[in-house]
Parts: sequence; structure tokens; C-alpha cells
Amino acid sequence: MDEALLRSLTPHVLGILCRRGAGFAAAEDAVQDSLVEALRVWPVDPPRDPKGWLVTVAWRKFLDATRADAARRRREDLVDEEPEPGPVPGADDTLQLYFLCAHPSLTPASAVALTLRAVGGLTTRQIAQAYLVPEATMAQRISRAKRTVADVRLTRAGDVATVLRVLYLVFNEGYSGDVDLASEAIRLTRQLAAAIEHPEVAGLLALMLLHHARRAARTARDGSLVPLVEQDRSLWDTGLIAEGVGILQAALARDRLGEFQAQAAVAALHADAPVAEETDWVQIVEWYDELVRLTDSPIVRLNRVVAVGEADGARAGLAALAELDSSLPRYAAVAAYLHERDGDPVTAARLYAEAARQAPNLPERDHLLLQAARLNAPGR
Repeated sequence: MDEALLRSLTPHVLGILCRRGAGFAAAEDAVQDSLVEALRVWPVDPPRDPKGWLVTVAWRKFLDATRADAARRRREDLVDEEPEPGPVPGADDTLQLYFLCAHPSLTPASAVALTLRAVGGLTTRQIAQAYLVPEATMAQRISRAKRTVADVRLTRAGDVATVLRVLYLVFNEGYSGDVDLASEAIRLTRQLAAAIEHPEVAGLLALMLLHHARRAARTARDGSLVPLVEQDRSLWDTGLIAEGVGILQAALARDRLGEFQAQAAVAALHADAPVAEETDWVQIVEWYDELVRLTDSPIVRLNRVVAVGEADGARAGLAALAELDSSLPRYAAVAAYLHERDGDPVTAARLYAEAARQAPNLPERDHLLLQAARLNAPGR
């Protein structure tokens, strides 16, 4: 069974049902039912036209559900004749589905879940496992999201920036359960890049590829985090790096700089260094200056502090850090690193311990505790 094929066909089938007159929520339910049927039937009786098969079955599922609902009999004039099986239209509604699932009326969590379900073709169970929540909880979240956008009509261009933000959220979830969300985000972003020519779509795809190229080196065999400076760069995927750099260069050539292109440029400079000591931190600071101009994000400013500390020395980094709000996430971790580099292990150890208490996940907490323990070890 080719689950990747099923996922790639999901938005096409959903779009066809919506064009035939099905409401989004009902169409999405019918498509999910057709996917379940495909998983049951295809291993023993594979169709010659997978897309046509899914459209036919999904439309029948929609008809059955509509006819069974007495409250919706007013729609019988829409569905009283079932189209004959055969070739299906070649139009691609994927882009509209992206915009619908990233509708501004949805919370980020709901937008992510609906995107994975409607565009990604994942089941509710798979999404729930990926986010480590009960399936019933995820089902409620998706149902609420579908109700929210049920009557939305995309009569004007959607907001590409919102779609990209949702995809970036998916990518940052990484991997958990039986779904690799980082790979899924890359697949969906490739799909979006094929549907729309936009430098920021290309920038996000490049950023994902460049980050994903380092995945094998990010954790040790025991699951502990490996900082970028300590990673075995021979484990980095040079093919993904080359692809990401090529996509980024083409996007930058269009001279419409955006946040994701600038982030990808930073990642490319890291990828370009054969050893950590050869990283071009001066250029990285310049790209962070662009990011600050584009976003004015406190988190970007904090990342810039690290780059300044590498380019101009720990004292310069600490001076830049003093201008930021100490309540920022990972502020204490950055302060600890800079104080250690400045020759103050006592302050660094205290700050590493403080950062560990604020860590958002166990691997990061354990890493920070190890740094504190290392500095506090007798006779170091």
C-alpha cells in the first residue's frame, strides 16, 4: 500500500468534492472515509486510476451521509444524480485548501491540525500521536476547526504568510509518534512551492531542507542533544544542503527578501563551514540584522546576541544581551554560554541551572543540567 500516494491525492480529491457542491466539513469526512476504504481494498485490488477511484468512493460516501441526514434534505437537488465513474478534472485546488486551513479565524494549533488532515491526508489518530494527545481530543480540535471554516468562500487571494507560518509550526514539531512531522512539513512545502511561485515559499523550503540536513547529527545514541558546534558534520546530508542552497539562491535572486529567506541564509552559512571554527559569524550577524529589520522579533534579537558573541567576543555579546528582556525564552541559556566564554564559570553554572528549570522539553533540560554539572565539578 502506497500511503504516500494516498496523502498526495488527498487535497485533489477534497477539492473536487468541494467544487461539486459539497461543504468543506462533509467533503473532508467523505475523503477520510474513502482513504480508509482504500487501505482496505487496494492491497488486494489496486485501481488503475487511484485518483478517479478515490473521487468516486468519496462522492458516494458524501451522498450516503447527506441522504442519511434529514436536516440536510434541502441539498438533495445537488446530489440526486451521481456522476459516472471516469476521468476526473485535472484542476488542482491544493493552494485554496492551504489558505482555507490557515484561515485567520483558527488558532495556530487548529490550523496545523486541519492542514495535516485535509492537505496532508493524515488520520486523526496519526495527528494525535504526533502531538501526544488523546485521539478524542484531536478529533474535537479538528471538528471545531472544520465548523469554523465550513462557510468560508475563498473569493480572493489568501495570505501566503499565514500558510507558511502554519507549515513552519508543523516542521518545528519534528518527530513523535509514528508520523515524522518534519518530513511531512517538507513534503507539504514542496507541494506548495509547485503550486505557487513565491520567494518566501522557496525560502521556507530551503530553510527546512538545510535544517533537516543536520538531523542525524543533532542527537547522540542515548538521545541527548548535540550542540551545533559539537556535531559530526560528516553526518550532515550534503544532498539536502546542496538542494537547499540552490533553492535559496534562486529565491534571493528575485530581490524580494523575506523572513524565511533570511533565516535560510543563516542556515546556509552554518552548512557551508566544514568545521565550526570556520563559520562566518560576521555574515551571520549581518543576516540577523536583516531579520531584526524584517520582524523586530525579540527571539531573533536573542539569536543575534549569540552571533555577536561569536563574531566580536563574549563581552560584546553580553553587552547586546543586556539590552533585551531577561524573561525571554532561553535568555538564561544564552547568558550562561556567554559568561562561560568570558571566563566566569561560577555565574555560568548558576545560569545553566536556571535555564534548565525553564527548559521547554526534557532533552534540552538534561543538556543544560549537564553543562551546569560540568562547571560545578570539583577540580575542573
